[in-house]
Amino acid sequence: MPKESKTKPPKQSHGGGGGGGGRSCGLCLLVFLLLLGITTLTLWLIYRPHKPRFTVINAAIYQLNATSQPFISTSMQFTIVTRNPNRRVSILYDNLQAYVLYKNQQITPPLDLPPLFHETKTTVAFSPVLGSQTVPASAEVVNGLMMDETYGVVALRVVVLGKLRWKAGDVKTGKYDVYVRCDIWVGLKKGVTGPVQLVGAPPCKVDI
Repeated sequence: MPKESKTKPPKQSHGGGGGGGGRSCGLCLLVFLLLLGITTLTLWLIYRPHKPRFTVINAAIYQLNATSQPFISTSMQFTIVTRNPNRRVSILYDNLQAYVLYKNQQITPPLDLPPLFHETKTTVAFSPVLGSQTVPASAEVVNGLMMDETYGVVALRVVVLGKLRWKAGDVKTGKYDVYVRCDIWVGLKKGVTGPVQLVGAPPCKVDI
């Protein structure tokens, strides 16, 4: 009888080779994302910006007439010092304005300030003159100012606001709102004009 021929069945392909390539691509992507995250974290730790610091160091009152209710005439000047504490990050200010509050009510119109570029680890001083015109005032403001002048101490808040950008090398961030509140107490007697004593001037509060 003739012998039966034994033939081996053809090998079937299960597509195993493609799975190894996919795993390799996934591993490469994971390593890339991990390295990117480490690099981003390192750069952030090196360049992360700290808030600028603001302080009022001098004040002068040239006019503070609260006798013609419901209006008040003011003219005052403040020397404001700002410090950039960052070693690698500069600060650019735009659209800056300044005004004065008394009892949370605005007693000077907003004054536009020029743009300011603040280098790393530097201190900049500016002295805006605020007021110089009549503004509406409530009875609380008029009566409070007259009473405070009698005591010889007036509490004021100097506000500076605008836009801020951080700059590291050639890279600039988007614009952030900056709001600076400087609460000060000035020694002021009725009828006295010119430089006044700062009874209290703690560091300003800065919100970004």
